[in-house]
Amino acid sequence: MSASARLGFAIVILFVVVASLAPRIAPFDPAAPALGESLRTPSLHHLLGQDRLGRDILSRVLYGARVSLVVSLSAVGLSLAFGTALGLFSGISGGWIDEVVMRVVDVLLAFPGILLAIALAAVLGPSLANVILALSVIGWTSYARLVRAETLSIRSRPHVEAARALGAGPPRIVLRHVLPLLAGPLAVQATFGFAGAIVAEASLSFLGLGTQPPTPSWGSMLSEGRTFLLVAPHLALFPGLVIFVTVLGINFLGDGLRDWLDVTAGSPGNRSSTDLRAPGA
Repeated sequence: MSASARLGFAIVILFVVVASLAPRIAPFDPAAPALGESLRTPSLHHLLGQDRLGRDILSRVLYGARVSLVVSLSAVGLSLAFGTALGLFSGISGGWIDEVVMRVVDVLLAFPGILLAIALAAVLGPSLANVILALSVIGWTSYARLVRAETLSIRSRPHVEAARALGAGPPRIVLRHVLPLLAGPLAVQATFGFAGAIVAEASLSFLGLGTQPPTPSWGSMLSEGRTFLLVAPHLALFPGLVIFVTVLGINFLGDGLRDWLDVTAGSPGNRSSTDLRAPGA
């Protein structure tokens, strides 16, 4: 694994640990105001400064990591499960079923994912659960297309043909011969999807469609900070920097996994796994 991939792995581990231990390591209550200390710059007492209500930015950044982690894991998990199941069903069934499923996928992929997420979140209302649902609704398509392409390639391989000739049914073929070969491409896809979900959640929260106050979120902190960009740039600087570093680390890890698993090599079906950066996936 390359140096950048190891760096990405370290960043991801740090992100998960910080998000998991935020209540223990946060120096202050992220929702506790101190109106007499609003817009204070970074100091030894408040390492990242204070916002317009005097709340500690470091504590809010740490708690915001929990929101990003929950949304990303939930959205990627739901998208992965549904997209994999539908892609397998489409690839194994073939015929008109495959045609219908792929046309639905093509229609959804024709629209920018973040715009569909904004529309869904606006219709459903601003909440954490609705953000997860909106990202899952638009995220499954990339997994379905990837799994369907890989399944079409795998099912024509000699070992699958031999298993079918010996009387193995579709469930056994899928579980024993197809799914194990999908693990690598899906791991890479999920890694980039994780980064996309973090950016999408921050975008929705920035627009007021994600988590609502007083729950801290990196996107909502950026939205608040833009108002004071000239007088207190640290309000937007630190949440934006955290998003940048986290997403960069995840992408480094994804690139390393792709090279290590070599999912772009081999048959034309494997080459479809290079399309891994669908936004909000």
